[in-house]
Amino acid sequence: MPLFRQLEARPERERGGEKLKRNRRRECSEEDEDEPSSLTRLCLLSLAENMKDMWVQDYAQNYMDQYFFRYIMGPFSSLPGDLLEELLCLLSRRTLLSRAALHLLLLPQLHSLSLSHSCNLVTANLCSLISTRCQSLRSLNLSGALNVSAPALCSLLGSLSLLRYLYLAGTLCDRSVMATVAQQCPALKHLDVSRCVHLHPVALLPLAHSSGLKCLTSLLALDIGLEENEDDGTATAAFLLLGLPSLLQVALDNAGQACTMICKQEFGPTEGFTSKDRVASLQELWTRRIQGGDGEEHSFSLEEKLDKSVDLGKSRADGVRADKGSQETTVKLGIREIQSVSLDSLDAVGQLCPDLHSVSLNCHDEDDSGDDEGSGFRRMTLLTKGLATWSGQLRCLSLQFPGPLSELVTPLQVTGSSLISLTLEGVQADGHLPFLDLISACPKLTSLTVHIDPPRSNQEEEEDDEDLEDWNLPCLPDLRSLTLNFFLDERQLKPVLCWRSLRGPLWALLRGAPQLQKLSLIATPCRLDPVFRLVLDHHSKPLNALDQPPLRCLRHVNLKRSDVTMETMARLVNTCHRLSTLDLSGCWSMTLSNITKLQGKASRRRHKLQITWT
Repeated sequence: MPLFRQLEARPERERGGEKLKRNRRRECSEEDEDEPSSLTRLCLLSLAENMKDMWVQDYAQNYMDQYFFRYIMGPFSSLPGDLLEELLCLLSRRTLLSRAALHLLLLPQLHSLSLSHSCNLVTANLCSLISTRCQSLRSLNLSGALNVSAPALCSLLGSLSLLRYLYLAGTLCDRSVMATVAQQCPALKHLDVSRCVHLHPVALLPLAHSSGLKCLTSLLALDIGLEENEDDGTATAAFLLLGLPSLLQVALDNAGQACTMICKQEFGPTEGFTSKDRVASLQELWTRRIQGGDGEEHSFSLEEKLDKSVDLGKSRADGVRADKGSQETTVKLGIREIQSVSLDSLDAVGQLCPDLHSVSLNCHDEDDSGDDEGSGFRRMTLLTKGLATWSGQLRCLSLQFPGPLSELVTPLQVTGSSLISLTLEGVQADGHLPFLDLISACPKLTSLTVHIDPPRSNQEEEEDDEDLEDWNLPCLPDLRSLTLNFFLDERQLKPVLCWRSLRGPLWALLRGAPQLQKLSLIATPCRLDPVFRLVLDHHSKPLNALDQPPLRCLRHVNLKRSDVTMETMARLVNTCHRLSTLDLSGCWSMTLSNITKLQGKASRRRHKLQITWT
């Protein structure tokens, strides 16, 4: 066995080093392409598949539980950090990562470490090894690690002063961990503490103190704690929005209400909250933002500062004091992405965050007594008016919408021209025409996800195949990911085939998206055999479709609980040479014999195909 000692960290290659790292991370995250893999990647793949029977086995049997090595100089210590990171990624993806392998690969040259897919391996002892050996870490992902206590996390983070990206979602993180992060990780840019049940919103306040994380650009803290006082949660969110001037991405449970509080300057009820936690009042933070303080003054030139002071002095000399309405327009947050916004707070978010590129919106209204026309019209009006603020600039939109799909057509026509990602949850199908209008309103989409209730009554019959040229259906030529998840009661074994006219929009989406890589059609309320037959056999194209063959780029297909037969699946496997996963769970027309034949076809392919069927 090699000697065990500390290895001096190697200097990074400056020219092209970061670009090379990004390329290797991208190679690790992507599936195999048709082009041959690089020699480096082939070597790492071979190493990942064979290291268990060589170095890992030897270390596990003879050293791991008998000794504690602070540093290891062994077969992997000569690898540069970017190759170590890619090797760890490959082991994790292929479920080959073990405790012994981690002991061998935790080396000083690591700059990025992600254990979210192997969170069961993360213990207090492993955290001690990380803090000792990997003090140059810039990125650490421990999401889902429930075997590590808060004191162990504090001890670990106290030794990682260079961290810029920290992921602690679903851990035992609490107030003490947040205090440690605020004090010991001054360069932190991204923090994810979502789903931490022991972390209350108030515990986030140290992040925005005068000595807090002024470089923090991304804060994700959804579904944290057991919030006893909603007002404290709203006040905390407002404090963070005003006290962290560099924030670009925000995911807080009360972000929308906090924006409303800031716009209306309703800071009086929060004085007890701020004095109890010994932090600056919201009024003070708001005043600092108005005056360009809290870390923003460095962005002004000397002439701008002089002009600003002259204008301020002039207003005071004239005895003029701006009213609240005029002051509201002077406070602007630089946030580009925000989650957990309610429909009633959308207007306030638009006033504070005029540069938004991504928004996640909940359109459920607790005041609505039902799905009557009045509530539907109110939803549509508020949504259209609110989204118009970011018309032409919004790129990602996620909506939880309890009404029919037709009510979303107008709002999407206002803002859909610039969208590249659209997610709809809880919508109700009311015919195929609104679905086609949605496609027309968002021509640049690369990702479309719709969780939808199927029609409550039978829709019109399907058209003849010969009429394809007359359909003139729109398409999404840039689409790479399509998910249509139709609600199905758990008591139902299969969906009711009540939406046969959906065949047309499905044909347009599949035929008109030659770059489609991920397809999920779950519990589809129409037969899929005619859809795939139209896509593969007919040369007709939707409007503005590219002249390229369809489905050639598909890698992941999920057809759970849909009506599809062996003949169609065989053609799909033969056509989609890059296909790596095929989920046919609950497809009642498929038999065990069919699956065996498909697996036989898949075994003769160059690319591995994993088929799931129950």
